[in-house]
Amino acid sequence: MLSDGYYSAAYPLHEGHWKAGSAENPRKVLFDHWANWKNSLKFQPVDYVRLYFGEKIALYFAWLGFYTTMLVPATVVGLAVFIYGLAIMTTNIASKELCDDHNNFTMCPLCDARCPYWKLSDACSHAKASRIFDNGATVFFAIFMSLWGTLFLEFWKRKEATIQYKWDMTTFVQEEEPPRPEYLSKLENWQTMKVDPVTGIKEPHLPFWRRRFPIFLTSYSIMLFLAAVAVTAVIGVIAYRVSMLAALQLLPKQVTSNSSVVTTTAGLIYENASLVTTVTAALINLAIIIVLNLVYGYLAFWLTDWECLRTQSEYDSSITIKLFALQFVNYFCSIFYIAFFKGQFVGRPGKYRTIFGGRQEECEAGGCLIELCIQLAIIMVGKQLIQNNFIEIVVPKLLNLIKRKLSKETREQKLAKTPWEKDYLLAPAESMSLFYEYLEMALQFGFLTIFCAAFPLAPLFALINNIVEIRVDASKFTTHLRRPLAEKTANIGIWYSVLYGISRIAIISNAFIIALTSEFIPRLVYTARYSEDGTLKGYVNFTMASFNTSDFAEIDKPKDTHLGVVEVCRYKDFRDSYSPDPDLAYRRSIIFWHILAARLAFVVVFENVVVVLTSLMSWLIPDVPTVLKEQIHREAYITNEIVLKTELKRAHGEEISSVDLSSHGGDDDDNRYSPHHSDDVAIIQRHTKRKNPEPRTYV
Repeated sequence: MLSDGYYSAAYPLHEGHWKAGSAENPRKVLFDHWANWKNSLKFQPVDYVRLYFGEKIALYFAWLGFYTTMLVPATVVGLAVFIYGLAIMTTNIASKELCDDHNNFTMCPLCDARCPYWKLSDACSHAKASRIFDNGATVFFAIFMSLWGTLFLEFWKRKEATIQYKWDMTTFVQEEEPPRPEYLSKLENWQTMKVDPVTGIKEPHLPFWRRRFPIFLTSYSIMLFLAAVAVTAVIGVIAYRVSMLAALQLLPKQVTSNSSVVTTTAGLIYENASLVTTVTAALINLAIIIVLNLVYGYLAFWLTDWECLRTQSEYDSSITIKLFALQFVNYFCSIFYIAFFKGQFVGRPGKYRTIFGGRQEECEAGGCLIELCIQLAIIMVGKQLIQNNFIEIVVPKLLNLIKRKLSKETREQKLAKTPWEKDYLLAPAESMSLFYEYLEMALQFGFLTIFCAAFPLAPLFALINNIVEIRVDASKFTTHLRRPLAEKTANIGIWYSVLYGISRIAIISNAFIIALTSEFIPRLVYTARYSEDGTLKGYVNFTMASFNTSDFAEIDKPKDTHLGVVEVCRYKDFRDSYSPDPDLAYRRSIIFWHILAARLAFVVVFENVVVVLTSLMSWLIPDVPTVLKEQIHREAYITNEIVLKTELKRAHGEEISSVDLSSHGGDDDDNRYSPHHSDDVAIIQRHTKRKNPEPRTYV
């Protein structure tokens, strides 16, 4: 009837006002002790949230609070890794060699013809910044976060079991779902009917092969097209980076004024061309992501409605798969490109590989890890600031302010409104509101775990965001939304499987980031095999190949020759030097194959070690705490004793009284329950409460 427009809204009323002066009501109590910002660093009263909003909403806040608490140790370790990186940033031997102006490392141009030769020492600041995140502690942090993800999921299962027992949801079974009203409304004139095997009621039936399969095929084909749109957007950002970097390289580095050399603003941009390009490209990518998310959200719901799914759980699962898959591709596509593809297939001077007529992107002198870190930080933090905080905090306040300004009602008129009229002015509590909250946290979990090797500060930003997020959501449910209809649920549903899948992807991702994107393996191979004294002395020269500039094609030779005549330029690769034989010139050197073998060996070892450790931890940590398991068994035992004694008395024709129930079976002089007498009474009360539950009322 809501769908057909007979009613405009249907909702349970809030119990009083959240600013009701000295009057105490459940809504005001929740606001004062939960949603108020002064409670930001306090634990949540989830039991009271459950009494007011129901188990489904309370379980979300219990999960979010537990997740936020688990972020504390990850934040501490991440900060320690970051501080360690700061400490070695200037003392690293490789960084000192790269920043030394006396080392005559003249680098090959970054683009054909227009870009000049340049000095490796110009990338000093970038190389130092890269060492903050690209060091030995990165491997430790990647292993730690993989174990942390497993511990988080395992401990949540234990916490969830405790909550289920406490809220009497241990034996909760979802009843057979009725068809969605939208489903029946859409098929009210459908001719094909079928008897439901569970309910025995005739319902409209859609044949799978003739009706459902073509729609599903078309729906998921459109999803693949939408994912391709996100990939195309990333290619567009790549084209922007290539062209912008080439354009910035043409800026004058210095100008001469009164016989002195002055560095201009353009010169500063020239010196930091790579950083400027990376930051602006990441901001553009963030803007594209936000726009695409709006489009994806609309199309995902449209496609799911088109599929005409029978039950609400089927509808929720379908929309979850669509939105999570599309947003995952949208957010992580550009990050995956930088992490695993950028700079891997660029070729060499004189024979660069091209796409659409342009050279592929190269990693800067400090490596691609610093760019991955910048991209990850901007997208993650920008998403939290714009989408989570601005949209959820600022926009509702602005809308309420506009409503108050436009309203011409007097104070007496406002006070004269009935409670249901006041609640009607609030925003409706959509059935998918919790879905978006879970989706937001699942994506954040992906940022934390999949790319933790590149950004150890991610847990800190996630912790700050979640502390704010809990109060924002609590305030939203308490003050800005109509009271949602209470629903029962025993777990967080499909989201546990989503988080588990992300934690498995993270193991593979971090292994390849350390092996391919960072310079951990090349440094390790150099110190173990090629270094004369076991240090990184000479490492920079070790990683540079030489190119004879006479081998440049005439059209590709740099037009800018401010460094004078350059006979040999260097580029970052492991190749043999110039040879008169074209078949032998610039081939991959034996060092390249040594390092490649070490990279692959590291991936295999890392993945197997972490998988074994996480699997062992999952096996050792029981899903249900031992104390709780014993309590459940004891409750079952005492309940059985009560039933047996009651049936025995009934068989003898005796009357059953509350005193008989409290004796819980056995003789009065039997002391086997005496150590747990108070626990047994509580169990009996739980048992009788189950048989005679108090009805929940909504005023």
